[in-house]
Amino acid sequence: MFHKEGHKIIIITFLLVVAIALGAEYFISISWLQVAVQILALILLILILQFFRNPKRQTPHNDEHIIAPVDGKVVVIEEVYEKEYFKDKRLQVSIFMSPINVHVTRYALGGEVVYSKYHPGKYLVAWHPKSSEDNERTTVVVKNRIWGEVLYKQIAGAMAKRIVNYAKPGKQVVQGEDAGFIKFGSRVDLLLPPGTKMKVNLHQHVKGGIDVIAEK
Repeated sequence: MFHKEGHKIIIITFLLVVAIALGAEYFISISWLQVAVQILALILLILILQFFRNPKRQTPHNDEHIIAPVDGKVVVIEEVYEKEYFKDKRLQVSIFMSPINVHVTRYALGGEVVYSKYHPGKYLVAWHPKSSEDNERTTVVVKNRIWGEVLYKQIAGAMAKRIVNYAKPGKQVVQGEDAGFIKFGSRVDLLLPPGTKMKVNLHQHVKGGIDVIAEK
């Protein structure tokens, strides 16, 4: 199954690949070169399909757990000063997504969206320390009775040129539900209360909607 954000680009890529394959038949007389061009076009289609895949996952709902919002590698676990919303210290957990990861963003906890804001910005590589504040990003805060308020950021990377965010203030959301999409390489930051009990380690690979990041 493919994410709805990829439907248009998948159709365009499919038509382009068909055009390239047919064009190679008519305009390239060297047989090996003709086949090579067709194979490259097919590989492009496969990569696009792979990028926009949207595997269905059964999230074990638990208000005491913060689950991974995305697939990827944990690249930061550290206490930072969060200056946009909380204006105090928070425990930051950052997950980096390479182009081969699933790029669906899922809600790390259920509750009410109390804040959602888009920030235009740069396109530094997503693992750059300043990407959390300098890159194009969205900031979302979800509140529930167990955790209070938890903030997450969708951060564009060097390749990502569009962030899709479904979180709107006042919306009631379900843990593991589709929260958006980031196209072509990116990162998500979670800002948790200080002293939160972590269930993952630095450099660990996690699966969105499945793996537990932290617990009460």
